[in-house]
This record gives sequence, structure tokens and C-alpha cells, in this order.
Amino acid sequence: MAKKGTKQMNQVWHTLAVVRMLLGFIFLWAFFDKLWGLGFATTAEKAWVNGGEPTAGFLSFGINPEGPFFNFFSGLAGQMWVDWVFMLGLLGIGVALLFGVALKLAAVSGGLLLVLMWAALLPLENNPLVDDHIVYAVVLMAVAMAEPRWSLTGWWHSQSFVKKNSWLQ
Repeated sequence: MAKKGTKQMNQVWHTLAVVRMLLGFIFLWAFFDKLWGLGFATTAEKAWVNGGEPTAGFLSFGINPEGPFFNFFSGLAGQMWVDWVFMLGLLGIGVALLFGVALKLAAVSGGLLLVLMWAALLPLENNPLVDDHIVYAVVLMAVAMAEPRWSLTGWWHSQSFVKKNSWLQ
């Protein structure tokens, strides 16, 4: 009976590893699409490398004008530091998830980013509390706590700077 349980747990850990990598790809895709304007969410003319502002579209048109945080989020539109924090966040979270390094930091920062995006949409159109941002944030926490399969976690944790800074684990 123990072998069956072990096999099932291995399947769970492997599934969570795949979910972790898929989430990493979502964050990295958003980064590269906004960086180069691959034509999906961002056109080439609005690419960051062509002078576009990666957060301008969402902060100017994507937030709910009837929401309680409208003034806060719309006030962030067009600020260079917001673009840099957002883009570095997408890149860092995506790399961390894809390779299985700094997962605690990725879960916290990614969760914060997703919750802020959720708050910008309040009140929600289709559900009073939950949308995909909240689901992604919870899944992000789960994959960060999962057993690290198919990752560079062992190597990452062996690095001296990570040993000295546990928040990088």
C-alpha cells in the first residue's frame, strides 16, 4: 500500500512541477511580449524597446473606473519606475518559476503582483470575489511549497549568497 501512495505523491509533485513551469512561461511570455511587442497583447509599436510603456495600457484602460482603487492605480500610469518594477518582476518571477529557484520570493512577489491586478479590477464583473488573478496567486503559493521536482533548487540552495540570505530560497 505504501508504494501506491508513494507513486501517487510522485505524480502530484511532477504535476505541480509542470504547473510551476507553465506559470513561469506565462510570466516570461508577458515580459517578452511587452518588451518586444510580439503582437499578442502588445503591438511592436508599443513595445518597451520602441519607447512604449508596459503598464500604460492596463493602468489607463484596464482598471475599473468604478473601483475603490481607481485613483491610486490610474495615478501610477506613465511612471517609469512602475514600468521597471513591473517588467523586472515579470522577468524575475518567470525565471524563478521556470527553473525552480527563489520560489519563496517568486511566490510572494508574484502573489502581490496578481493581488494588485485583482484589486485594480474591483468590483469584478463575473464574480464578487474571485477571478483568475486570485486563482493564479493561490496556485503560485502551492507550487512554491511543493517538493522541487525538475528544478535547479538543490543547486540554488547550495550557493553561498542564498545560504546567507534565506529570503532567496
